[in-house]
Amino acid sequence: MNNYKTLQVFLNERKVGTLAATPDYRVAFEYATPWLTEGFSISPLSLPLEKGVFMPKSYEPFEGLFGVFADSLPDGWGRLLLDRMLSREKINPAQISSLDRLAIVGSSGMGAMEYRPESELSLDASDLSLDELAMESEKILESRQSDNLDEIFRLGGSSGGARPKVYYQMEGREWIVKFPSSFDGGDIGEQEYNYSLCAKKCGIEMPETRLLPSKLNAGYFAVERFDRKNGQKIHMLSAGGMLETSHRIPNLDYRILMRLTMKVTGDYGEIEKLYRQMCFNVFAHNRDDHAKNFSYLYEDDRWRLSPAYDLTYSNSIGGEHATTVDGNGRDPGREELLAVAKDIKLDRRRAERIASEIQEIVCTDLNYYLNP
Repeated sequence: MNNYKTLQVFLNERKVGTLAATPDYRVAFEYATPWLTEGFSISPLSLPLEKGVFMPKSYEPFEGLFGVFADSLPDGWGRLLLDRMLSREKINPAQISSLDRLAIVGSSGMGAMEYRPESELSLDASDLSLDELAMESEKILESRQSDNLDEIFRLGGSSGGARPKVYYQMEGREWIVKFPSSFDGGDIGEQEYNYSLCAKKCGIEMPETRLLPSKLNAGYFAVERFDRKNGQKIHMLSAGGMLETSHRIPNLDYRILMRLTMKVTGDYGEIEKLYRQMCFNVFAHNRDDHAKNFSYLYEDDRWRLSPAYDLTYSNSIGGEHATTVDGNGRDPGREELLAVAKDIKLDRRRAERIASEIQEIVCTDLNYYLNP
């Protein structure tokens, strides 16, 4: 395994800049000269488009990386797979640097960022069905040896989130297919699918979603990747990555998220999109609304909110919302929603109407999950 000291960063075959390790384990970044005249700031708050060497303030929370690059790394399920692969190759995962991990991600990460030179692991390919992939994933979660670790890693090794998932090709498009975790019931795929349909009915921008058939459970939730469009990769940055804060630290409030969205997008339409999602999360009991579950896309020379994702009945630390609503994470309701609307100067009557519409739709369509 190479011990990388520098990596080149590319975006759709254009060199963005260079990453370099420092003696104190932080990773410095400098834009390439052509990118300074022809590109854009890949992280508006931390990496303005200007000449010079940028240095993270500390090693934490992203192991020496700026948030925009940490977003490329596998998290949760993907990191588990990568560590298992490294251990199989007699490599201690604890001794692998952030640059080494980015080199393994190479061109396979979420969003558009690519890292060169790429460190390729030798993988054996197979042709497993979704049910077989789900069973192999379950073995890995239960710490039993999987005979198809190579295939699982090849399909999902750069993915994030706690639930097992794979990248999947359907009808010439790229999708993410999720499998139940060890804590989920057999209907978790159907549940997330129904949540996605309800969110669309609530006027929330969603990617295309499907429920794929299974002989083992109610089905697998599939969502089309919104960081891919017409063969091009789209630059994506999570709210946590932009704010340089870990999603594992519940320190975000929707007031902050609203102000961040306005600062980055400059578009009041994006604020209303976020307000709708906040209302949905409150009424639908989606409390795993952490800083990595909100993202921004850079398209057509501007930033905008990404479509919503990871919407399902869920809890966070202590059963509270990971992102508080006007300071309330335990039991926020209409009062807190309207307080956030007031803070961002959203018309009160419109804010009330949106909240009422979403509450009515959610209570009707998701009653089975909210009142079992």
